Amino acid sequence: MNKPKMPQASPMPVNVEAGKTYYWCSCGESKAQPFCDGSHKGTGFTPVAHTAQKDGAVYFCACKQSAKGVLCDGSHKAL
Repeated sequence: MNKPKMPQASPMPVNVEAGKTYYWCSCGESKAQPFCDGSHKGTGFTPVAHTAQKDGAVYFCACKQSAKGVLCDGSHKAL
């Protein structure tokens, strides 16, 4: 697998807890988007850890093209 699968072309808002670590799916195959469920095995992709800095909504990238990694940077608008 060279490119990640794109689960959706818009960010996924998630309410996070400060200090908690979340594992973002980088392959796009997870059924628990935007988080990893182990579906990456054998793809060459690995989950990416994101530790929340504060409580509140975070917009995780679902197009898997963000230059900011786990967080949406609007790259989906150019797809």
